[in-house]
This record gives sequence, structure tokens and C-alpha cells, in this order.
Amino acid sequence: MTVTAAETSGAPHSVLADTVLDRLTVAYAGAADPVRAAAMRAYMKDVAPFLGIPTPARRALSRTVLAGTPRPGEDDCAAIALRCWALPQREYHYFAVDYLGRHAGRCSSAFLPVVRRLITTTSWWDTVDLLAAHVVGTLVAADPRLGAVMDDWIADDDLWVVRTALLHQLRFKGRTDTDRLFAYCLRRSGHPDFFVRKAIGWCLREYAKTDPEAVRDFLARERGRFAPLSVREALKNIGTG
Repeated sequence: MTVTAAETSGAPHSVLADTVLDRLTVAYAGAADPVRAAAMRAYMKDVAPFLGIPTPARRALSRTVLAGTPRPGEDDCAAIALRCWALPQREYHYFAVDYLGRHAGRCSSAFLPVVRRLITTTSWWDTVDLLAAHVVGTLVAADPRLGAVMDDWIADDDLWVVRTALLHQLRFKGRTDTDRLFAYCLRRSGHPDFFVRKAIGWCLREYAKTDPEAVRDFLARERGRFAPLSVREALKNIGTG
């Protein structure tokens, strides 16, 4: 990865990112499979080109790439993620998602705009959902003041930003802000897009693992406001009681 490419991505300077990207591009390119890449691209609705590396092989290569590297700081995380996102093939984006999921706890609330950029660039569920649950959720859990930002995101015009706001509490379990969860679902209950309606059902279904009665009661009161898809997803594992 050249300095020019790093500058184009808007990434901060990072020696660690230089090392990681040099190793990564060599390792991933060497494992490319054009036949598998075509199938993967078609499966993901042509959102991006692929190298054709299956997930287990990709993660094994990633471990080799990262062997002996130090723990990153926030600028390193930003540089690695943004420089990966500047590369066209989707596997580089997956590397960035995995890396941020592992190191999000080392980042401050100031990192959220970087994540938003990833969410809104080459957007599809395969990266957005993991960023929502494992990166945005981690940042919000560490700094509850970011809840106000999620309040802005749920009102956003970008469906992937809305989906992220809905899904960011997926792993919160008993720490879930239920008032915010239910309010978000109601706020976007009439959204026309499949991915938002599916996300409403998913976040409710996930919280139902912690408090099924709360979800049943909520839908008993508000069911008429939701698309059938959202209701089916929400009640998939608990029924109507």
C-alpha cells in the first residue's frame, strides 16, 4: 500500500498500518481464487469484488498477518480500517471488521465517525451488522453519552445508519436500554426497506432472550404498527405466550 493510497483513504499516519497492509495485501492476493470470487460476488449482490477466500482460510491468513504485531492505538485502528476500506475487494473490509471487533475497546467515543464512514461506504449487511453489534455497541456501552448520537442515527435518511442504531444493543442483554430499544422500533416501524424491518424484528428477538415478557407485552400493545416481517422475526422463538 503506497503513501498515496493511504492519503487517499483519509487515514491517519500509522507505522502499524503500514506493516499490516503490506503483509495483508501479499497474503490475501496469494490466496485468491477467481472462480470462487465470482460466486461470492454474486451471492453478495455485486456489492463489491471478491478475492475468493473462504472465511476459515481468510481468518487463518489474518492470524499470520498479525503475528507479532503490537496492540493498536486508536489511530492505528482508524488507519487499518480506512486503508482496508479503500481497497476494492471485500475480504479486506472483512479483515477491518474483524480487527475492529477485537480492538474496539481500545478506542474512544471519538472513533464513532470513523465507524459511520465504514457503515455508509460500500454498504451491505455483511459488514454493517458486525460493525453495529461489535464496534458501535462497544463504543456506546463504554460511553453512554453516545446514546444521543444513536438518537440521531435512528432518524437518519441512510437505511444502514438506521439499521445500525437498531442493532447496536444486540449484545447488551440485561444492560439493554429498553425504552430506547422500543422507541427506536416504533420510530422506524413504517420504514419501507426490508433491511430496516428485518432489523426491528431481530433486535426485539434478541432482547426476548433476556426478557421475553417485555417483548410480548410491547408487541401486544403495538403490533398493528409493525410490518408482518418484523413481528414474525420478533416472536420467532417465544411466540405470543
